[in-house]
Amino acid sequence: MTGAREVDLALLMADLCGYTALTETHGALTASETVLRFVHLARSCLETGVVIVDSIGDAVFCAGEDTLAVVRTALRLRDAIERESEFPRASMAIHRGPLVEREGRLFGVPINLTARLVAHALGGQILCTEPIARALGARGGVECRPIGARHFKNVIRSVALFELAPGSAGRATTFTDPVCRMQVTSDGAATTIAHEGVTYRFCSAACARLFADAPGLYAGESG
Repeated sequence: MTGAREVDLALLMADLCGYTALTETHGALTASETVLRFVHLARSCLETGVVIVDSIGDAVFCAGEDTLAVVRTALRLRDAIERESEFPRASMAIHRGPLVEREGRLFGVPINLTARLVAHALGGQILCTEPIARALGARGGVECRPIGARHFKNVIRSVALFELAPGSAGRATTFTDPVCRMQVTSDGAATTIAHEGVTYRFCSAACARLFADAPGLYAGESG
């Protein structure tokens, strides 16, 4: 097959959470700026040997031969996002497997599975598969927690999932603006509203007004 070669790579996909809500609340200009910030953050977090294969919409797709380097990239990106003010969380997934590289593009089932995983992950969560957990072992210095097997569409066998444990304690606790899905801290929130025993924090007065006008649309979205 001319121009094609087989490769075995670790894959990382990172997807901004709540991008649609962000666009609807703050407009396409702010949303586009957020995506560009996200891509720049991802680029700044790349470990040696890890590259951005593609960035589509609000998602970034990275790959590298060294599994640990890809894992460190994901951890660095999660930490960087947590330090960003007025920025949404991202869900991430890491998998490894055989692919075909042709004309600068990657093809193969591992890409599809990684996409399924990132869609399953919660904001701020990094999911990975057994090949990644095995590679980490005791060498990675990262806690890899088994969370059980899951079935995914168009994947024949169930997939054992693991979660990379959150970073070190001591960082400021972040909350999610229930309207636009941006992260806010207790000190950085523009305002708060108590509703049915829960305190919601907002990045702006505009988001607080939208919540106050229709709390039923947003209540329960502050995780």
